[in-house]
Amino acid sequence: MDHAFAVDKLTSFLSLVGGYLYEVELASKDIGAEWPDWPEKLVVQEAVARQIVNAYSPGLGDVDREDGENEATYWYRVRTAAAQALGMASSAEEVAAFLRPASPAIAADSLHPWVWEPAAPLWAAEARQDAVLAAARTLNRRLQQKLERHDIGETDLCMQAFDVKEAQPGKPRLRFPGDRNMATWRARQEGAKYFAAGAFLAIRNVAAHEEAVDWSRQDALEHLAALSVIARWIEECTTEQAPSPNQ
Repeated sequence: MDHAFAVDKLTSFLSLVGGYLYEVELASKDIGAEWPDWPEKLVVQEAVARQIVNAYSPGLGDVDREDGENEATYWYRVRTAAAQALGMASSAEEVAAFLRPASPAIAADSLHPWVWEPAAPLWAAEARQDAVLAAARTLNRRLQQKLERHDIGETDLCMQAFDVKEAQPGKPRLRFPGDRNMATWRARQEGAKYFAAGAFLAIRNVAAHEEAVDWSRQDALEHLAALSVIARWIEECTTEQAPSPNQ
């Protein structure tokens, strides 16, 4: 619903009604004065105002003339209904925000320390792109250290690290805890593989190679949260080496 449109139309309508009722009040004090005619605009705008009023509160705008009711009383009742609708339109967004269920917030300093500690000083300096890049680079180094691999890029390393295939010489794997015969264990491994690789491709590479990215604070915080998830997975997993040839 276009609340600004409603506010504009109802404000204009109430101004006309107020002007008309003021003339009525002056005429009522002058015994010889004639009762003022309805302004044409008032009649036209009443039809629009009635629809708007009913949009905010069905039936509120259906003000009918009662038997024996004078014009002033009728327009007072119309004005009251329009004023109520104006109040609804003016505060609609604030009320909607108030009534919206409370949502949780991400506390940046509660992100995994591999992510937040390198990002924090850059974030404080409003260098959001650099903060995300620093977090991604630190995360990559942690992954390299855990697997003792420095020979390939982070995307390939993630794909190999979480792969469900058996570890090979020089290619250790990261393994989540749990029953490896369960489909959910395999799904978690595969999901982590593609999620981690995708994050480095879509977040780290953009931060590293774009001169300036148009990330809002929320965008950058969500990128850090994604990296934090990967950090927790890496820390949770055990490293599995290829069996010795003598075994």
